[in-house]
Amino acid sequence: MIAETVCSAVSAAGLGIAAITAYRKRFLAAARIAAYSLVPIGLVMTGVVEWLADTAFSPTAWAGFGVLGLAWALFATTRVVERRRGGTRKERRAARAADRPEAVAPAASAPSLGQGGQVGQGSRPASRPAAASRREDDFSDIEAILKKHGI
Repeated sequence: MIAETVCSAVSAAGLGIAAITAYRKRFLAAARIAAYSLVPIGLVMTGVVEWLADTAFSPTAWAGFGVLGLAWALFATTRVVERRRGGTRKERRAARAADRPEAVAPAASAPSLGQGGQVGQGSRPASRPAAASRREDDFSDIEAILKKHGI
């Protein structure tokens, strides 16, 4: 009951200030002040203030906040441990995918998806060697940068 009274008083005071501001021909500022001053009375009318007052004096609600805090602490701790291990989920997945061998037929000595000469490929050049040379160029740039900085 006290919270509702305080919210009503704050709204009334805000509307009074908005009226004075409008009297001074500052209508945009007056409209903004009126909007802010209507928020507390709107919260009272929707029941949010009563819910907050009931929650503030409820031991069950405070225990719930404690459980939420514990959950947050667990999330934060696991993130710290994950960062110290060195890598995110994406990096670990990429490492696992790199460890898996490519799909090879049981009697084959090389991966079944290879260079030209296969059915349907015609005389197209294979795109894998070009990609490999591009990767080597990228790594040579990185090596040059690291050498430049003495690493």
